[in-house]
Amino acid sequence: MEPLVVDAGAADIEALLDALEAGRRVVVRTEFLGSAHEVTLRYDGTWYCDTPTRLHRHDSREEMRRCLERQGYGAETG
Repeated sequence: MEPLVVDAGAADIEALLDALEAGRRVVVRTEFLGSAHEVTLRYDGTWYCDTPTRLHRHDSREEMRRCLERQGYGAETG
């Protein structure tokens, strides 16, 4: 299955979390200090947020949700 590729802030957070739980990787295109970067999100029982500088691990869907909100990788809808 190909990864889902989205721009930071363009996709609904719940849709991203659902895609991850379904086994799909998500690549978030973002900009930091004027440079384009890709962040890879994945889930295998543990939630991962792999940035260019660090691998973040989260133990729960709620922790991952807070990460996506804080980093601006996903959007809240409704």
